[in-house]
Amino acid sequence: MTDLHFQPAHELAGRIAAKEISAVELLEHYLKRIEAHNPALNAIIWMDADRARDAAGRVDAAIARGDALGPFAGVPMTLKESFQVSGTPTTWGIPDLAGSTTQTTALAAERLIDAGAVFVGKTNVPIHLADWQSYNAIYGTTRNPWNLEMTPGGSSGGLRRLAARSGRRTPRAHDHRQRSRGPDDGSALLGRFLGRGLLAFDRRSG
Repeated sequence: MTDLHFQPAHELAGRIAAKEISAVELLEHYLKRIEAHNPALNAIIWMDADRARDAAGRVDAAIARGDALGPFAGVPMTLKESFQVSGTPTTWGIPDLAGSTTQTTALAAERLIDAGAVFVGKTNVPIHLADWQSYNAIYGTTRNPWNLEMTPGGSSGGLRRLAARSGRRTPRAHDHRQRSRGPDDGSALLGRFLGRGLLAFDRRSG
């Protein structure tokens, strides 16, 4: 399974639907990658592996029953810390909000989860999402995956570092003032700017 983490999300979803690999097996593959690389990168700053395993197990059970599947069924996913997901920290890196959790889920996150994506955890951001690097006093510094002495950019630095080093699929970022395109450039990735009005954005979007 050494090449799984570099396959696109739609191919991974197709392999799960075809029963070439189970959602639980794919998740465990990614969790091992995160365990191996995240300590040096500090890209994921909150994770709930048990929650993710439960979600992956539900996908496998749905496949066994022959249920209709969402387009991302079984594909592991992380979200930027600023996106609200019920029961998770959503501080925007602001020290005064350290330890707080949200009880609502952003529309964009809700739609990805409803499409079958397996939510694994959250990635680092700069304070207020307003810097060209990814550091804050709550979670510390995220490192560039190709040179740990350099910045990965911001504000989607945590997302891009993990995608570059661990190959994690479906990173979801804001794109405003280079928040995702700048970090993509810093981590040798290709980012796509979809434009306003094409993705979910409402008061719950984070």
